[in-house]
Amino acid sequence: MEFFTKTNVVRLRSHLDKYLVADADGNRVHQSRKAYGRGAWWTVEEITDGGTKKVRLRSYHGRYLTASEAPFLLGMTGKKVLQTELEPGADFKHEWEVIRDGFQVRLKCWSGRFLRANGGTPPWRNAVTVDEPHSSATKDWVLWDVETVEAVEELVDELCESVVSSLASDDVSVDSETASPMSVFALNSSPARRNSKLMLQVRFDFFGLWTFRFAIFA
Repeated sequence: MEFFTKTNVVRLRSHLDKYLVADADGNRVHQSRKAYGRGAWWTVEEITDGGTKKVRLRSYHGRYLTASEAPFLLGMTGKKVLQTELEPGADFKHEWEVIRDGFQVRLKCWSGRFLRANGGTPPWRNAVTVDEPHSSATKDWVLWDVETVEAVEELVDELCESVVSSLASDDVSVDSETASPMSVFALNSSPARRNSKLMLQVRFDFFGLWTFRFAIFA
């Protein structure tokens, strides 16, 4: 449980090094290697149920990670995992018991199944279900790494401060014609390199991570 006590917002990384992501439709979830953006952010709400500590995980849509009773595929044991609104009298469907397993966690739902990151060919690829690890080959499929978003933000802030500090003494012009959430800064070089120009491209994905790209043009 201590994995969730030091932060409000987390990212969950599966055994496939993919993140649990809330789909833009506000209903489904999937796995993705792209960790930037609010889709991979889950707000933690701690609850106590008869001495057992559990969590609810709220997506950026304001909906909760929910273990359903609907089969992911007919004839298979895995059940769908969805984003849903809180239901009066059915709060248990949104609750996850946190079970520590070394440096990782297993998330157990109301039915006794575990949040499971599937792999393989479609439709299993990138799918997330609640299920049991049926063999030693799939026991790691229910293990998740918990990453705090605050730690990522601090790293980004340090990187931004470092870049801004290094550019503070240079002349900066901004390309205002860029249509996407991206800014391109053109820096005049020093007199010793007046025929060269340094381009710094900075991109910010909404509520995600800053990425930097440098290029020197003669």
